[in-house]
Amino acid sequence: MKKISVLTALLLTACVTINIYFPAAAAEKAADEIIKDIQNIAPQKPKASLSDWQVSMYQAIDAAINVVVSPAQAAEADLAIDSAEIRQLRATMESRFASLQPLYTAGFIGIQADGLLAVRDAANVPLKDRNQVNKLVAAENADRQNLYQAVANANGHPDWAVQIKSTFAGRWVSNAQPGWWYQSSGSWKQK
Repeated sequence: MKKISVLTALLLTACVTINIYFPAAAAEKAADEIIKDIQNIAPQKPKASLSDWQVSMYQAIDAAINVVVSPAQAAEADLAIDSAEIRQLRATMESRFASLQPLYTAGFIGIQADGLLAVRDAANVPLKDRNQVNKLVAAENADRQNLYQAVANANGHPDWAVQIKSTFAGRWVSNAQPGWWYQSSGSWKQK
């Protein structure tokens, strides 16, 4: 009986648990890329602060050091954001953005804390436009929900949809243009 217990203990300690953590930084990067694409925001190019000869000198020093000390590199987590479903959702959201942008600017709509859109004050929306504004907001919110699930599915982790939605919520606000409204701590604020 004692041999079985020792064998069981050895087998239990030999088990390896592999945890797959949600790649939060990669999700933020992916969210920014998608949001900027939807809103047609061109990525900003960093300004070079070094002259060409300085860059060449640093590259030569780096190469010499790499000969003596081999560089260690950690694999950066990456999130797949390219599938047929994701491309379709992005295209639809990008084409809708032209209709949403004036509504953001006028303050008719805003970004809720969960990243979904809301009509901030229906009474301020002209009566003739209310139905169309509500339809645009509903369609955008449905596509955002579908996008989060599609990104989770594309990465083989359908269970990540909630975390992806949470990540996008913060990134929608961060990428909002000046003058747009967003919810924070239960109240509306203007960026």
